[in-house]
Amino acid sequence: MFTEVLGCSRAELYLKKKRMLSRENFFRISGALKRRISGEPIQYILGKTEFMGLEFIVTPTVLIPRPDTEILVETTLRYAADKVSSEKATGLQVLDIGTGSGCIAVSLAKCLPQAQISASDISPAALEIARQNAKLNGVEKRINFLNCDLFPSREQRANGYDLILSNPPYIKTDVIKTLELEVLHEPKVALDGGEDGLDFYRRIIREAPACLKPGGLLILEIGFDQKKALEKILKISQIFEVKEAVKDYNNINRVIVAGLKEMYG
Repeated sequence: MFTEVLGCSRAELYLKKKRMLSRENFFRISGALKRRISGEPIQYILGKTEFMGLEFIVTPTVLIPRPDTEILVETTLRYAADKVSSEKATGLQVLDIGTGSGCIAVSLAKCLPQAQISASDISPAALEIARQNAKLNGVEKRINFLNCDLFPSREQRANGYDLILSNPPYIKTDVIKTLELEVLHEPKVALDGGEDGLDFYRRIIREAPACLKPGGLLILEIGFDQKKALEKILKISQIFEVKEAVKDYNNINRVIVAGLKEMYG
């Protein structure tokens, strides 16, 4: 934190540890320490974080990108590569639901130059941060940002999407108050998944078929204990079939991939 606040390297910080701070830097460090002691995440204090090797602006209006979500991006990239390879497709259509900081959409735009990326969010403030991040990473012309509740309208979604992905709110409502103080500084709307944590999954699974192209895939990040529940919801839908459950580097189920059944695709 000190290196970021003072704008110096770690080596310089140690080599000049006896130097006197200017009044301005004293107040900058003092303010940052007070915020940190109150439990505010370091990412909000610094106003930035890293995701998929890229830098992102973050403010309290958006969820802080987590390393776990990189599994969602990596899985999407793998399936996108398969689609482009097998179908010799161009103009792959991808929708990121609940984009927040835009970390997922921006990362995909950087890695998939052949894809058309759309990113939706219900929060205008979050979309503004996402737009800033797209510009910061040079992909602002590659992403269509949409202010809507999960899915865009029929007019906005053109001919549908090959891939729909999301890291939706999935924490149970009564669990939120027990979370670490740092997490409680993040927007509740990006955390609260309803009574059982599954409200947004039910909506996405119910509404996604109308937005997917034939052969389209739904790729969802999940909580550590939600795999069986999601598989059950997908089975009950009678429209989707589970293609794969992907584990993170701690061997925890982190992503579920589902495809439209042949009769619907």
